[in-house]
Amino acid sequence: MDPASSTATTSMRSGNIGRYRWRVCAMLLAATTINYIDRQVLGVLAPFLQGTFHWSEIDYSNIVTAFQAAYAIGLLCAGAVIDRFGTRIGYAMAIGIWSLAAMGHALAVGVASFALARFALGLGESGNFPAAIKAVAEWFPQKERALAAGVFNAGSNIGAIVAPLVVPFVASRWGWQAAFLFTGVLSAMWVTVWLVTYRTPDHQPRLSAAERAYIGQEPVAGPRVPWSRLLGYRQVWAFVAAKFITDPIWWFFLFWLPKFLHATYGLTLLDLGLPLIVIFLLADAGSVAGGWFAGRLIKHGWSVNRARKLAMLTCALAVVPVMFAARASHLWLAVALVGLATAGHQGWSANVYTLTSDLFPRQAVASVVGIGGFAGAVGGMLISTVIGVLLQTTHSYVPVFLLAGMAYFVALAVVQLLVPRMEPVRLDDGPAASKTLR
Repeated sequence: MDPASSTATTSMRSGNIGRYRWRVCAMLLAATTINYIDRQVLGVLAPFLQGTFHWSEIDYSNIVTAFQAAYAIGLLCAGAVIDRFGTRIGYAMAIGIWSLAAMGHALAVGVASFALARFALGLGESGNFPAAIKAVAEWFPQKERALAAGVFNAGSNIGAIVAPLVVPFVASRWGWQAAFLFTGVLSAMWVTVWLVTYRTPDHQPRLSAAERAYIGQEPVAGPRVPWSRLLGYRQVWAFVAAKFITDPIWWFFLFWLPKFLHATYGLTLLDLGLPLIVIFLLADAGSVAGGWFAGRLIKHGWSVNRARKLAMLTCALAVVPVMFAARASHLWLAVALVGLATAGHQGWSANVYTLTSDLFPRQAVASVVGIGGFAGAVGGMLISTVIGVLLQTTHSYVPVFLLAGMAYFVALAVVQLLVPRMEPVRLDDGPAASKTLR
């Protein structure tokens, strides 16, 4: 054994591994936070902009759908592009696009121009999760991936917290256009830091030998796998189904929650801040807790299959009470019910994303995430259209909250049907290998 390997082994046995990988996770957390600040600006300003530009419910749903359509289209190629060019360059390209698009909202003057800006934003933001999940697969061993995914995914909630804190203040002081410009500048700053600091573990000089060995205990990634081949695996379809069924619920919380609180409880633009902050703080806790729970079970000897699915079931149970939110007699009761549901969703999401690295080798992870993200965005497009029509005709949120409460159990049932046992796919053996799973 060479001296470096001996030192690494000794350090791993003594627990002195190093924590550089968590610095990478912090960068992913920052990117996801900015991602959600950018996309949440419209949701926070929606009640104000709807009155200013005289949008109908269907007009607003069309603007939201434009984002989700572009997000879906972007995910058709984002994962493959990131797998081809690597996490460092692929992530930078994605955030560069969405930074320009976010600032482009300041030039919008009506439904068509807002829809165009949202479309461009969706194209850029489609690269965030495929790149982040691929970075987690590059930097973390399997037993830590759910926690790492939960930590960076918490950025979606931090972004949703920061937006109602900052956006109303900026918009009321300097105009709504300034809110979009502010978030675009944040994105541009992140890209600069990312390009200067990010490298894969094999090329990161600041990484200790012990931590590099700890990260690299699993096989090195092979060549990129095309979509046409991946679609032959039931495991891919399990991830696709989970995203298609549950992602639309998260889109609903992001884009319609401020409007729901405004319409039901009469909250003004400045009043929205505290309820939204509480809701997304709960979501933040759920994101980390969901990943931690599964990882804890695995460390205590549970199989990945049992640990991951129990965590997903627990999160699904947390969403059920949201069915009563539309009829809540008090603002803070509604906030509690929706907050519990967002916590459940984010814990669910941390585990669902980790399914890709549980089931597939590193070279396929970003592509699988892209396929699933496409399915989730298509589901989001469908629910946006449905919500717009429902609100325009019935003015009731009751059916949407009922759908939200049931969605996660349906998704978990589909995952269990398609993947009764979660075991790594053997890509060299072709799709037939996945049929041996019981």
